[in-house]
Amino acid sequence: MKKLTNSFKTRLLAGDTQYGYWLAMANAYTAEIAATCGFDWLLIDGEHGPNDVRSILAQLQAVAPYPVSPIVRAVEGTTANIKQLLDIGAHNLLIPMIESAEQASNMVAATRYPPKGNRGVGAALARSSRWLAVENYGADIEENICLILQIESQKGIDNLDEILEVSGYDAIFIGPSDLAASMGYPGQTDHEKVQQAISIAVDKIKAAGKAIGTLSTEPSMIKTYANLGATFIAIGVDTLSYAESARNLAKQYIK
Repeated sequence: MKKLTNSFKTRLLAGDTQYGYWLAMANAYTAEIAATCGFDWLLIDGEHGPNDVRSILAQLQAVAPYPVSPIVRAVEGTTANIKQLLDIGAHNLLIPMIESAEQASNMVAATRYPPKGNRGVGAALARSSRWLAVENYGADIEENICLILQIESQKGIDNLDEILEVSGYDAIFIGPSDLAASMGYPGQTDHEKVQQAISIAVDKIKAAGKAIGTLSTEPSMIKTYANLGATFIAIGVDTLSYAESARNLAKQYIK
């Protein structure tokens, strides 16, 4: 079997802008529908979506035939969670609630086999290696893993300089909603102080040579983040799309 490739990571490192869609329904059928829509990437949400390892696996399998890159957000940043997600073939990982350089270093280690890290060695059991059908899997997998750290709290912003000194990850994803809440402005992602904090963080991340991602469903904010320098932006959420479409349909006929 041919070697692994990661088109999302390749485009990320090249600075291409990629637009994505958030999958929170925890359903392989709706994930496959989203895969036909033309997005560059799809985020399978293991943190807030009601997902487990098996449902994430089913969604990875459902979108695999399509020209779209899946990213998986772990429920939390632990070595055990990351090990399972890597083994089922989630090569683009988003780790939530990173607040320190120590956490960042631990996440990098969790994606590397020894001696570079502490990922458990079980490639023969793993979909990631196509059960050892991938040539030179152990030697090549590291370069095909895209590790994204999510900064979404005031503490994370405060420690951003130290986090950026850690090597081995590829991008920072800024979570505006949690950040706004942690700053005392829940539900106000467009608040001046929140946007100022994001702008300062973006400048630091760019200076460190890391890619920047975020999420917004508001066209004006999507444009703002793109202008700031974000190169992978989620522009929609499946639960919101479904709810809005169904409600609008009901309003047309039910008074």
